[in-house]
Amino acid sequence: MDHFVIAGARVFDGRESLGIVDVEVADGRIVRVGGSRHEGAELIDGTGATLLPGLIDAHTHTDADSLRQALAFGITTELDMLSIPERMIPLRAQVAESADLADVRSPSFGLTPAGGHPHQLRKGEDDPPWPTAASRSEVPAFVEGRIGEGADYLKVLVEDGHLFGSRLPRLAPELVAATVREGHARGKTVLAHAMTVAAAEQVVDAGVDGLTHLFFDRPCPAELVEKIAAAGIFVIPTLTVIASITGQPTELAEDPRVRPKLTPAWLDNLSGAIATSPPENFGNALATLAALREAGVDILAGTDAAHLGAPGMAHGASLHDELRLLVSAGFTPLEALRSATSVPAQRFSLDDRGRIEPGRRADLVLVDGDPTRTIGDTLSIRQVWRGGEAQRRFFAV
Repeated sequence: MDHFVIAGARVFDGRESLGIVDVEVADGRIVRVGGSRHEGAELIDGTGATLLPGLIDAHTHTDADSLRQALAFGITTELDMLSIPERMIPLRAQVAESADLADVRSPSFGLTPAGGHPHQLRKGEDDPPWPTAASRSEVPAFVEGRIGEGADYLKVLVEDGHLFGSRLPRLAPELVAATVREGHARGKTVLAHAMTVAAAEQVVDAGVDGLTHLFFDRPCPAELVEKIAAAGIFVIPTLTVIASITGQPTELAEDPRVRPKLTPAWLDNLSGAIATSPPENFGNALATLAALREAGVDILAGTDAAHLGAPGMAHGASLHDELRLLVSAGFTPLEALRSATSVPAQRFSLDDRGRIEPGRRADLVLVDGDPTRTIGDTLSIRQVWRGGEAQRRFFAV
C-alpha cells in the first residue's frame, strides 16, 4: 500500500479549515495531520489546492457504473436509499474487492404499499416482486427480512404521488410507527421518504431518525420545524431532485470540468428535468431549508441520483450542484462542505471516514482553489484517493 505525504495544501478536516498542513497516509489510513514530516514517504505537491475528506452523497440509487462515475467526482461513499438485494449484495462484494468504485451503504427494499412509490418510476427496470407489510403484524418479518439482506438502515416511503403527476396508495401511519419501533428495537436507523408537509408530519410523529427529502408542496409550518429540531431528526434536502421536479434544469452539464467525465447519455440526462410540480414549489423548499438551518437541524447533502431516465441528475456531478444550491440557500461554504463530509459520517455511524484525522480511512479529494470560500472549486479535482489508492480514470469511456 502507498505511503505518501500531501504537502503544501490547505486542509479542510471535515469540520474546520486547518490552514496549510501536511497529511501523511500509510496502509490506506491517515497517520498524521501536521507535525514533522517522515522520510521515506512519497511527496505529493498540494500547492494551491485544498485537501478535503472524500465526499459522501447521502441519497442515491446506484450500481457499479454509477459508483465508478461518482468516484471520479470525489464522492468516495454513496448512501443508497433503496435497492434490490439481488443486485446490491453482489455490488457490495465488488466494491470490497475494487478500489475504483465509491463505497456504498443501503437499506435494501423500502417499505411501501403494493403499487406504491416508487413503482410508478421503475417501469422497465425488471424488478423482482417487492416485499411489503399490509398490517402491523407483518412489520417484524419485513424488518427482519431487510436486516437479513444486509440492510444498514431501514426506509419507509409515504407518498401519494401528486407531486409526480400521479395517484398512489399511501403507507398507513400505523405501519410507519411499527417499522420505527421494530427497527429501533434492532438498533437500526429508520429513514422516511416524505415530500409533502402532511407526510412529513406523519413520519416525524412516528419517530423516524431522518428525512430523505425536503417537503415542498406548501410553506412549512413553524411547529413542524420545531418538532424536527426537538427530536434531533436530520434532513437530506435533495435540492437537486426538487429542482428537477419543479422544472428547473441545471447548467452543470455545460461545465468544462464536468463534460469530460460523463458520457453523452449522462450529459443528456443531467440536462433534463422531471417538471411535474409548479416552479414556485422550489421556493417552498428553500424557505423550509432556511428554517431548518436556523433551528440547528443537521443537514446532509444528497442528490437522489439514480439511473438513466431519472432526469436532472448524474452520479458524482450532481453532489457538486447540491453543494452550490445549499450555498445559494444561505449556507456558508464550510457548512455545505460539512454536510457532505463529517455530518453524514456522524449521523450514519461511519466512524472511519468523513474527517481528516489520524486513524481514519484515507478517502481524500485534492481540489484546486479553496472551496471553503468558493464552493464551486470542489469541481476542480486534481486527485482522488479511496482507501489511500489514487484514482487515475477521470474521463468517460
